[in-house]
Amino acid sequence: MANNIIITGANQGIGYYMAEKLLAEGNKVSVLDIETDNLATLKTKYDSLIFYQVDLRNYDEVKRAVDETVAVFDTIDIAVHNACKCTFESEKETDFDTYNDVFDVNYFGALRLVKSVIPYMSAQQKGRVIFTSSGVGVTGFMNISPYSSTKGALEALAKCLRIEYAKDNISFHIMHPPLTRTESASPLPVPDEFKALPDKVGYGLAKHINSKRFIICHSLNQKMQTFGCYLFPTKMGDLLSKLTANYTKG
Repeated sequence: MANNIIITGANQGIGYYMAEKLLAEGNKVSVLDIETDNLATLKTKYDSLIFYQVDLRNYDEVKRAVDETVAVFDTIDIAVHNACKCTFESEKETDFDTYNDVFDVNYFGALRLVKSVIPYMSAQQKGRVIFTSSGVGVTGFMNISPYSSTKGALEALAKCLRIEYAKDNISFHIMHPPLTRTESASPLPVPDEFKALPDKVGYGLAKHINSKRFIICHSLNQKMQTFGCYLFPTKMGDLLSKLTANYTKG
């Protein structure tokens, strides 16, 4: 069954390939992103794609894009907040403005999307909202505390809202991609061979977008790794940080 889907942050990386796969499977997709050049090219292949140049820090822009999407699609079945901002400095080197800006995009961007789509989903008495999280939001990691903190906050938000909106038949979920070979992850001192390919991850997440599970992963292997993070969060955080630090020294 085809769905009407809205995704933030899909001009490149995991989001782009997720959107591409969903379009190929016959879904209608609306993308909100601050950059849209790759989407313009994708549009030449799929008439069922619409996109809007949106800064997720601006609620009016988000709401306008959602309203226009509904005017075109009639309904929104699934909303995915995939856009994110990531910085790579220690807490000591990171000022308050940086923390505020990362939260403004990653966490409050998700909340702005929720507040824009929920009235429509409540009226139709169905819908799915998915936040893209990260293992570091569970385990922690060195020199990435603004990003990691927003992902932890998104996990808590999804857990709260799934309870609040169950009466409206609206479910909330978390996507857990692995460390992926994307532009946002490129500053990490990790060799590319240890990063997953974005098309493989995006296609896999698209395949499972209708999963009833709270935590959605692109593969069985990633699911096992994610559960390991939840079972042993601090140990996994220490291990991953030490491995990265040892690689940097080497």
